[in-house]
Amino acid sequence: MPEIPVVPAHWRFPAHPVSVPRARRAVADALPQDLRPRLTDELGLLTSELVTNAIRHGTGNRDDDLVELVLWPADGHYWLAVSDPAAHEDARTPAVAHPDAGCESGRGLVLVDHLAAAWTVRPRPVRGTSVIAGLPLHPSG
Repeated sequence: MPEIPVVPAHWRFPAHPVSVPRARRAVADALPQDLRPRLTDELGLLTSELVTNAIRHGTGNRDDDLVELVLWPADGHYWLAVSDPAAHEDARTPAVAHPDAGCESGRGLVLVDHLAAAWTVRPRPVRGTSVIAGLPLHPSG
């Protein structure tokens, strides 16, 4: 008999900065107790950066815009997908930037690139963009 997969955790938050700590807390609370000491900090940072980017760059500043998060374990990783509601013609593909030392922003995906074992950007089928990042369940080495 095949192993039944875990149902992914799923949330929608208003596309507003107050949602960043709420999203981080929700993701941390969804982790199994035995993984919290090792994954909470890194997954919290990934959540903060990706939700902040989705709010800042992937929303139309409308009151009804929502940022969607999905968290699931698969293939030895915990995967986090953060999706924004931007229309495809309005969306900018997220990419790692290399800001000058004096810049106050622009380092979010540098952190994601450093922390995640793998990450990618995928257009959503109808509207918006998802950034998906994975953290390994077991430390390498």
